Amino acid sequence: MTTRLRAIRGDITKLETDAIVNAANSSLLGGGGVDGAIHRAAGPELLQECKLLGGCKTGDAKLTKGYRLKAKHVIHTVGPIWHGGKSNEPEQLASCYRRSLEIAVASGLSSVAFPCISAGAYGYPAKSAAETAVKTVRKFVETETSLKEVLFCCFSEQDLQLYQQALNEWTA
Repeated sequence: MTTRLRAIRGDITKLETDAIVNAANSSLLGGGGVDGAIHRAAGPELLQECKLLGGCKTGDAKLTKGYRLKAKHVIHTVGPIWHGGKSNEPEQLASCYRRSLEIAVASGLSSVAFPCISAGAYGYPAKSAAETAVKTVRKFVETETSLKEVLFCCFSEQDLQLYQQALNEWTA
């Protein structure tokens, strides 16, 4: 089976997928941007479960239930803060996508939606972030075929265009 990869513009908290990925901070206790939106939409039970996880390292990921979200699960991953690309940021960002997908597969999930990890408050250049995301996911699904669909859920039209461009370059 081939995994379908798509970029869409929308609100990740409204998606009906097996899992949505949260661009979390290392405490996993909520924050701004997509992290805060996911915590608000999921309800206080998500925070209670996250308190039990003991945080998360940059480039790693952890799974929780989705609670009040339409998605059944949330995969929390901690992206790198951009320091000019000289502190292993590309490798750490790729690890976020890879670890999230590994957790999805190990949990028997078939659909996952990613936000634009690290491209907001963490300052990662959006074009590079999109290219790393698409490259990493494409490489993963070449050998792991249990996932039916991976979405890149973009909040802005500009981000959507970057992800669509990166997807088109990989299919050309």
